[in-house]
Amino acid sequence: MKIVNKAMMMAGVAALGLGLAGCDSKSENAAEDQAAAVRASSDAAADTLDAAADATSGAAEDALENKADAVRAAGDKKADAMEDAADKKDKAPE
Repeated sequence: MKIVNKAMMMAGVAALGLGLAGCDSKSENAAEDQAAAVRASSDAAADTLDAAADATSGAAEDALENKADAVRAAGDKKADAMEDAADKKDKAPE
């Protein structure tokens, strides 16, 4: 009996997960993928700046670290805006 209850619970959870995954349209998913790419690109650029900062010291290190933080923040802001626009534009799943 316990096995049947577990199986029913697992089936319910799986169905809920699949239902939620199908809520976004293909265009919304594509826009979210683009936003993720923007975020990844800005993180990579910031990581490069952080590595350059590690190779320096003093004011130059601080300036590079601040620049890295600004690049990350700008990338996150742009990606968030892209995701928000995709959510607003897409009213019904495809």
